[in-house]
Amino acid sequence: MKPVRTAARAMLASIFVVQGVRSLLKPEAFEEPAARVAEPLKPFLEKVDPRIPTDTRTLVRIQGASDVIAGLALATGHFTRPAALVLAANLVPATIAEHPFWDRSRPDSKEQQGHFLKNLGLLGGLLLAAVDTEGRPGLGYRASHAVDRSQHSIERSRRSVKRAVRTAKREAKIAAMSAAAARRLPG
Repeated sequence: MKPVRTAARAMLASIFVVQGVRSLLKPEAFEEPAARVAEPLKPFLEKVDPRIPTDTRTLVRIQGASDVIAGLALATGHFTRPAALVLAANLVPATIAEHPFWDRSRPDSKEQQGHFLKNLGLLGGLLLAAVDTEGRPGLGYRASHAVDRSQHSIERSRRSVKRAVRTAKREAKIAAMSAAAARRLPG
């Protein structure tokens, strides 16, 4: 299954790497649609930290850089789950900004609906990649089973200690009986 996962991750990541490079090289091409999402977020970003850039061109470049980095990480199999989450988080606002098929005043609204649905499919693939443990148990499973193993280990230790105490009592009783018998022997 590994070759299929490897190929699927590379195919899924390719569009993000290519679009990220385009965003880095020509951010002005993406500024207008990105402004639809960036403008309402400006007051929030300024409140969070005034050092965060709020101009649309810089935000496009930041998203492009994160798409390239996360896309390459996903394609090469490094940090695949976090990379898929980053790409999914970037895809949602990009899809809303670039493919507003609900705006019937646009002549290309049917075409935009197709692009929107394609991005929805990409989002589904990214979510699958984000939860894919590659056949290994996930963190939740490992944590719950570690607790179970610890409880079993504690129970085994408790039984061992109980056995050791019984054995020690038995040996003490035998030693006491031996000492009493030794005292009765004429000496």
